[in-house]
Amino acid sequence: MEEVEVVVAHHERATLRVGDVFLKIDADQTRTDVEVEAMAMAPIPTPEVLWRKPPVLALAALPGTALGRLGEPSTASPAAWAAAGAAARMLHDAPLPPWPGRSLDELASHLDGECEWLVTNGVLPTDLVTRNRRVAEAALRPWAPVFTHGDLQVTHVFVDTDEITGVIDWSEASQGDALFDLATLTLGHEEHLSDVVAGYGTDVDLDVIRAWWSLRSLLAVRWLVEHGFDPSSPGCEVDVLRSRL
Repeated sequence: MEEVEVVVAHHERATLRVGDVFLKIDADQTRTDVEVEAMAMAPIPTPEVLWRKPPVLALAALPGTALGRLGEPSTASPAAWAAAGAAARMLHDAPLPPWPGRSLDELASHLDGECEWLVTNGVLPTDLVTRNRRVAEAALRPWAPVFTHGDLQVTHVFVDTDEITGVIDWSEASQGDALFDLATLTLGHEEHLSDVVAGYGTDVDLDVIRAWWSLRSLLAVRWLVEHGFDPSSPGCEVDVLRSRL
């Protein structure tokens, strides 16, 4: 009998693995709607949808292994990281999904609120928050919207040797900033940024990518804490914020 592995679980959603099948259970079916439609539209490999019976979505496991994990050195080759950059470029060149992402005003308001919470509750030192808030400003500029994955972290990109076998977890896909995806992919793995940019194949503003590292980390801390994760683990979000000083 196959064992049931809990991949991730919190009060919003849970993912279980049984053999070669992943079962995603989400309280918000809108996220699942987005995930299914985005995977159907994406021009890069995605998991096969086996069946859907709300609130459960069954997906086939991808071959290969994750590109890396936040807080751990990646064992993937530079060519694999470049392939991830090339996959991101292919996605960003695809037709836009029909649903919009967050606006600049929404992002700025969210950032202000999270920074205030971090300082008021003594979660992070004021100077750390202030410095990263200043760095994050560079990301808050107009951009030409592209088809973004929205959560392109290293654990969501699967590789076999030097080839991308698929990308998972599309529930945050939307129209958005291409550099946000590149920043999410390289968060905590700055040493692989040049490989990703080489694979992406066009000039990018590295200062904006670094700004997104600060912005994403500032926005993530409260959510991680409230959902039972530790953003202060070595190499994770708090370390990313400290590296900006």
